[in-house]
Amino acid sequence: MQRREFITLLGGAAVALPLTARAQQPAKLPTIGFLGASTSSAWSDWTAAFVQQLRELGWIEGRTVAIEYRWAEGRNERFAEIVAEFVRLKVDIIVTQGTAPVIAAKQATSVIPIVFASAGDPVGNNLVASLARPGGNVTGLSSQSTDTAAKRLELLREVVPRLRRLAIMANVGNSFAVLEVREVQAAARTLGLEDAIFEIRRAEDIAPAVEALKGRAEALYVGNDPLVFTNRVRINTLALGARLPTMYGVPEFVKAGGLMSYGSNLLNQFRRAAVLVDKILKGAKPADLPVEQPTKFQFVINLKTAKALGLTVPPQIVARADEVIE
Repeated sequence: MQRREFITLLGGAAVALPLTARAQQPAKLPTIGFLGASTSSAWSDWTAAFVQQLRELGWIEGRTVAIEYRWAEGRNERFAEIVAEFVRLKVDIIVTQGTAPVIAAKQATSVIPIVFASAGDPVGNNLVASLARPGGNVTGLSSQSTDTAAKRLELLREVVPRLRRLAIMANVGNSFAVLEVREVQAAARTLGLEDAIFEIRRAEDIAPAVEALKGRAEALYVGNDPLVFTNRVRINTLALGARLPTMYGVPEFVKAGGLMSYGSNLLNQFRRAAVLVDKILKGAKPADLPVEQPTKFQFVINLKTAKALGLTVPPQIVARADEVIE
């Protein structure tokens, strides 16, 4: 072989090798940006339900889909930072739960699809145009938390029959929490209860709020929010110390020592969120996917906490509970 022919062949190989290498590189996996409003450990059951449902639909983490997890740890100011990172990463879809994270995501992007596993009042908080026709890039599942506020108070009064004065604790920095407080107040008036609101905005406000309500209430209603969810053990400890029965909208609060909860099944809602993700990754548009509403609500009661508070829970109430913690 002559020197000129050798150089020509070598040059051709140098050009061909990068092309071959590029051809062998795996295609980028569809990527989900998963925004957890609390902590990884607090959300472990919900995350597992979401990932398991994806797997059943053929989306296997690390093989057919990638998931970027980020945790706000109950700090609402982190939502915008995390969503901005997702936008830079060019994720294919954003998944979260709760009103405040969805608002942050919606403000950051009108292009990337957003799926919420649960939101208290999606229409009232302008997350979607309507439940039937969401419009835009957002869809998900409603928890109907504001609609069930009256039911929570009815259950609370059955367990605390002499209830006259109700304390309401809520993070007023969350627009959904403000809506929930209004519903609770309206339900309290209907039931002839006096109510007093104790506002919090950060973790440091919780202890002073509980201290301030001592002697001013016979029960405590706590509005759901990433801040209070992250601090649920602390709230329950303080409430127990103040001899206050507590009512929540999420079972995880009761498992952490609260008295009762009544609300939608979040494990099921995270599974349904995975179904919506599957449809969007296969080409569906969020605007065309109606916001789903819960078909079943969970009533959970903690008899250990009731005993510590000196409360006797009527047998008929225990019989109605979906889960009893003893």
